[in-house]
This record gives sequence, C-alpha cells and structure tokens, in this order.
Amino acid sequence: QVQLVESGGGLVQAGGSLRLSCAASGRIIGNYAMGWFRQTVGKEREFVAAISRNGGSTGYATSVKGRFTISRDNAQNTVYLQMNSLKPEDTAVYYCAATSSPSDGAFYYTPRNYATWGQGTQVTVSS
Repeated sequence: QVQLVESGGGLVQAGGSLRLSCAASGRIIGNYAMGWFRQTVGKEREFVAAISRNGGSTGYATSVKGRFTISRDNAQNTVYLQMNSLKPEDTAVYYCAATSSPSDGAFYYTPRNYATWGQGTQVTVSS
C-alpha cells in the first residue's frame, strides 16, 4: 500500500506563493490518480485539484483555477501543488490523496474515490 507525506505548507502573505509536495512510498505512484484536498475546522473536506496517473489530465476547483497548478513526477514518486496569488480564504490543512486508477486519463473529484491519504500540511495566508 502506498504511504503519502505532505510538505511545503507554512505562513504566507496574501498574494504570495507556496509549493506543496506529496512524497509517496511503498508503491510506485504511476498507477495512481492523485488529488489535493483541503479542510478547515467545522467544514467538509474540499476538492482542490486532481491529476491522472500519467499526468495528462488535470482538474481544478473553480476557486483555485488559474492560480494553482497540480503536477507529478512519477520518477520521483512525488506530486506537487503550486499555489500562486494566495488569498486568506485558501487557509486550510491541505491533504494529498491517492487511488489506484484503471486508465491513464482518469482523475476524481470526491474524497470517497480516494483510498489513501496523507497526514496534511497547514497553509495559512495572512491578509
């Protein structure tokens, strides 16, 4: 089974940038669709971005489209989330998730589609 560890979170001013990393171990992630989600206290986990197992297809939440970019390096067993033009409303714990995928182009928007989760990394955007 794959294990996931997120890193790269922190405190940044509005308008700034962060790059989150999700390092996988235990299995080669080339067979997994990957996603990023975020959650704040008292709210449900929210979809941010997802990428197919070969990196050829991606999807984004409307709230982050044009500001965030998901990418993956299967040789390094790592998935990234580049976050630009950050806003205070982007403040949350960000989670990486993985699921075994049957096709090169598939990715998923809902948490229930993902079998494996990381522990999360805090992102705080100050105004």
